[in-house]
Formats: sequence, C-alpha cells, structure tokens
Amino acid sequence: MSAPLRAGPQGEPAVPSSPEGACAGCGMGRRAFVGRSAMAVAAVLLAACGAGGGDGGITQPGTGGTFQVTLAGSPQLATAGGIATFSTPSGRIAVVRETDGGLVALSLRCPHQGTTVNPSGTGFLCPNHGARFDAHGTWQGGQRTSSLTVLASTLDPTTGVLTVQL
Repeated sequence: MSAPLRAGPQGEPAVPSSPEGACAGCGMGRRAFVGRSAMAVAAVLLAACGAGGGDGGITQPGTGGTFQVTLAGSPQLATAGGIATFSTPSGRIAVVRETDGGLVALSLRCPHQGTTVNPSGTGFLCPNHGARFDAHGTWQGGQRTSSLTVLASTLDPTTGVLTVQL
C-alpha cells in the first residue's frame, strides 16, 4: 500500500505524505529525522570542542610516541600553579607549571581503576572514587591508590615546545 498523495504548491507535482511525515522512499518519520539530525549536530559540536586539546593550547602529535605542546598557545602555563590538559593518542595528560618555573607532565589516568581524573583547584580529583592528587600527581587522600604517572618531558627553550614521552 502506498502513501497518499498530497498536492504540491502551484504547478509542482504531488508528493507522497503520511500522518507522521514519513519519507516514502526511506520510511523515516519526522521525529526520527529531527532526532537523528540533532544527534549529528551534537556530535559535530563535541568534536569541535575536542580539537586542539580542548583548552586552546597548540598541540600536535610528535614522532615515536611523543606529544608536543607549544607553551605560547597555553596561557594557563604562564604562571606558577597553572594547569593545562590535553588529549593525546594515549589518553589525557596534564602539564603543570611548578613554582620554580619548571614543568611537569602527568598522565590523567587514575591508578586505581583507570578513570580519567580532572583538574580540581590546585590538583586533581578522580570523579569515580574521590582520590585526590596534588599538582605534582602525588596521592593526597580519598580512595587509596598510588600517585599519578609522571611522564618524561623536555622543553626546547628556543621554540617554547615541550615534548612529552607518552
């Protein structure tokens, strides 16, 4: 049984219609179309938010298991105690500007069960079990676990690029 025809505007051919506004060729109703369209838009927006590390820093994959952060693109790292987070092929990392001006790179994978920890105040917090870590990644309280993994890194002072070993 085919869908009834609805007359088109002045001189246009008749088009199939149904109470749900279904497409005669695909069978997708108006609600399904709107829902899928909204999900597609949300996916595009989320992908755009994740571009470039999510914090405005200029980052790029390095070579041989490394990740590079251009400090000029990460204003959070201009002052002591600043924390910038980045998405890498190996997971999320944080770079922290220490009080002596040095930089430390940390894996944001909680050692307890692998959940991604988040910056919280001057340190980090595991959202699943409440483990707290200071800015150096040292466990401070909450769920008993070990400290965050410190990643080897080197700074090229000429270019301002920090290379992190993943």
